[in-house]
Amino acid sequence: MKKALVLGATGGTGAAITEELVKRGIRTVAFGRSQQKLELLRNRLGNPEHLAIAVGDAFQPDSIVAAADGVDVIFHCANVLYHEMVTKLIPLGEAVMEAADRLSLKVVVIDGIYPYGRRQMERATEEHPKQPHTKKGKTRLAYEKMLFDAKWSRAKVLITRLPDYYGPTANEASYLGSTLESIVAGKMAFFIGNMHVPREFIYLPDAAFMIAELAGRDEAYGQNWNIPGAGLISGKEIVRLARQASGSAKPVLPLGKVGLSLLGMSVPVMKEVVEMLYLTEEPLVLSGEKYERLIGPAKATRFEEGFTATIRALQKKSAQS
Repeated sequence: MKKALVLGATGGTGAAITEELVKRGIRTVAFGRSQQKLELLRNRLGNPEHLAIAVGDAFQPDSIVAAADGVDVIFHCANVLYHEMVTKLIPLGEAVMEAADRLSLKVVVIDGIYPYGRRQMERATEEHPKQPHTKKGKTRLAYEKMLFDAKWSRAKVLITRLPDYYGPTANEASYLGSTLESIVAGKMAFFIGNMHVPREFIYLPDAAFMIAELAGRDEAYGQNWNIPGAGLISGKEIVRLARQASGSAKPVLPLGKVGLSLLGMSVPVMKEVVEMLYLTEEPLVLSGEKYERLIGPAKATRFEEGFTATIRALQKKSAQS
């Protein structure tokens, strides 16, 4: 991998992957809709010479092609609003694949666990049945089928699947983003789902490292890859670690079906989360066996270290804004 294009570079996963690529000395183009956000990202990374920025629309293949000069790998981190997933996710993916196919490029897609549906294995390998029972899960499965469609004869694609994530670059698009931001701000916070059932979470810098490792292997393309977290942790323990790191003592309230439905009357995205609450009651845990066979041990930052680093980064961001 000599040069990479990161679509959605200012989002949670996009920013983490951009930082990882820059750290590796790979020439990188950070692509997004906001010039201001892209410049803030470049400044945060120390204005490295091998990082360029490109303003464009990932729904437009021509826009992607214009930014992809000399690129050999596209990291597709661009996403759609949660409540627009059903109507916009596949058109976005088709635009990315059309651009990649025109240029005969590799595409690394960052996705989640929704297509698996309810847990059927103690640790889900890539062979876990894909039997989604939710609207979003069915959309994500259709998305996978589109990505691997034979009509993209010149592009090569791999899909990486992440559990819930957190980290310095995570934002409100993640389940924990707004919770941690409220704790840092010293405000009452909400936690989506059951706070007592331990769930799998991944630290975004760890995910970015493992995704970059896969992206550099030709044999990884044409497949799905599960990216495991550092283990299981409950909401109660997350809140304890976040409060300990921030010094905050404000209450954190769990949001279940009723709370999310009421909040969804004014915040549409919250209403859409309701159907995914099953994952907070019956957590699906990813197996990293396949990754470890090809690459080696999974990178797993301890939760104490990861949440402390995340809180410190959010505090710094808050002080600068």
